[in-house]
Amino acid sequence: MQAAPFVIERTYNAPVAKVWEAITDNQKMKQWYFDLPEFKPEVGFTFEFYGGPDNGIRYHHFCEITEVIPGKKLTHSWTYIGYSGKSFVTWELFDEGDRTKLVLTHSGLETFPPDNKDLAAHNFARGWTHIIGTSLKNFLEK
Repeated sequence: MQAAPFVIERTYNAPVAKVWEAITDNQKMKQWYFDLPEFKPEVGFTFEFYGGPDNGIRYHHFCEITEVIPGKKLTHSWTYIGYSGKSFVTWELFDEGDRTKLVLTHSGLETFPPDNKDLAAHNFARGWTHIIGTSLKNFLEK
């Protein structure tokens, strides 16, 4: 059964070009997102990183870029090495003049093991709300 995806929408006081750069330039991403060894907004590019709850399991994330529309849309898979399940994260940008609306959609969360509380949908909601609502906002609007 396919569950509804997690969707979060935020508007930033920053132009689209600045937001696009923040979500696709690895050096900028390190300042507000995860410390990715390498990242390129190119279809087929794979990237990986470790993350997880404080004082918990460090999960090995493995992702592949599946769609890029420069300045508008970026989609990548989101999986965990050693765990079943495959989800997709889509970042969509909407130009509102000197502001940008970002809509992040994380679909396929129901494919992760239901007995793993770390991979429960509410944890993704909490994580994305902090990442998009606080970390990225602070980075863009500082």
